[in-house]
Amino acid sequence: MEKKIKESVGTLLAHIIKVDNRNIEEEAPLFCEIMGQDFDCTEEEARAFLYEIMDKEYDLDKHIGIINQALCDDRISKFHLLEQINHIIYSDEISDEDYRIFEQIKNKLFEC
Repeated sequence: MEKKIKESVGTLLAHIIKVDNRNIEEEAPLFCEIMGQDFDCTEEEARAFLYEIMDKEYDLDKHIGIINQALCDDRISKFHLLEQINHIIYSDEISDEDYRIFEQIKNKLFEC
């Protein structure tokens, strides 16, 4: 289950980078820092995962569902995840689309 949560959190964070067509090399250090703090993964592992997600199709709702199920009764961890997503958003120019996506994720995370 830990691996699924790790993949789903990484996918959510990478999604913000991907939909904004951000420079992966500029965003990678922050992505690696967050993934390293939460999942004890190395910078190389996080960077490889980020590049993999950029070229991969994924079902964002499925990943939100995995996180929601795992953290159903843990609102603090959900807020922490939203804070991390917000950190990714603020690391570059902020768009209305960023916050539309943020609101969608937030609403789905708290369905449980």
